[in-house]
Amino acid sequence: MGREGYVVPADPQAAMKKKTASRNWIMMDCSGEKTILDLDKYAIMHRVQIHARDLRILDPLLSYPSTILGRERAIVLNLEHIKAIITAEEVLLRDPSDENVIPVVEELQRRLPPVNAFRQGQGDGKDYGHHDVEAGEEDESPFEFRALEVALEAICSFLAARTTELETAAYPALDQLTSKISSLNLDRVRKLKSAMTRLTARVQKVRDELEQLLDDDDDMADLYLSRKLAGASSPVSGSGAPNWFAASPTIGSKISRVSRASVATVRGDENDVEELEMLLEAYFMQIDGTLNKLTTLREYIDDTEDYINIQLDNHRNQLIQLELFLSSGTVCLSIYSLVAGIFGMNIPYTWNDDHGFMFKWVVIVTGVSCALLFVVIMSYARHKGLVGS
Repeated sequence: MGREGYVVPADPQAAMKKKTASRNWIMMDCSGEKTILDLDKYAIMHRVQIHARDLRILDPLLSYPSTILGRERAIVLNLEHIKAIITAEEVLLRDPSDENVIPVVEELQRRLPPVNAFRQGQGDGKDYGHHDVEAGEEDESPFEFRALEVALEAICSFLAARTTELETAAYPALDQLTSKISSLNLDRVRKLKSAMTRLTARVQKVRDELEQLLDDDDDMADLYLSRKLAGASSPVSGSGAPNWFAASPTIGSKISRVSRASVATVRGDENDVEELEMLLEAYFMQIDGTLNKLTTLREYIDDTEDYINIQLDNHRNQLIQLELFLSSGTVCLSIYSLVAGIFGMNIPYTWNDDHGFMFKWVVIVTGVSCALLFVVIMSYARHKGLVGS
């Protein structure tokens, strides 16, 4: 009875972590205003019109490589800690309380300012010429590209900073190891090499994803959300708006502005991906530079390992030479001991009578013979290159 009615209490911290990981989002629109959303995955799927398999890529409890996917109404972005869904009108970021995501949110607020603010400043007669130029430059790019640029800039800067920190710690440790080989220095370099291997894999994944996008024009064309949205909202595209507009109340009122902002893109060829290609190439070069730094660091570590192995081989050769000296000396002393053992036998013999001076000559001749034998062995070893000069 007691076992049937017993309920195992759940861990409140684990439950809170699971809830936070699955429901905590922040939404930012074109005006830079942010809103904390408490939505489950089904609400997110209905809001941005993506499949469950795409949303599963953003699950922090699952391990997925860096991915940039272009869908009909959204861009699914999984770059390390930056897990976002970008539409033509808003950006959804997961885990906004993460310390690595907070700078991304702040940068989005700075890079996506209210467009009407610049127009209002111009209407007041104030000097906003410089700001108007910047606003005009920002308006040339669709909203999703500005948001994508912020995400790429954040992840490239994050990985570059981690690489700089690793270089700052690795190069002095390697120099110290070359000057003094010890267990402490070897363990320190081992940990740094493991950290470098993990960081290289992370940088390589981001680089491969950007390279894959640049190699496929169709994938880049799928990222032009404003172009597809403007085409869907034009009179020739159909009479009614798509059903997914109802999931976001702000989208319907902003379609006209998106159409104006991307008018140059809409008028162009639908397969024209030059703007996005230039954007991706810039950050591809930046992440490729970070990877080159890690490659240089790996080569420096490999060179240090080769240098250490050479030093260890040199020490090993010195030990072998010392062993050769000791072995040669042992052979000579064994011969001397053999002579001493023969004359030290307790066996009676007649030639030892009245010849006491023979002890002195036997000792001298045997010692000189052993010394000459040692010199001959060392000369032969030096002639064969077994010992250094």
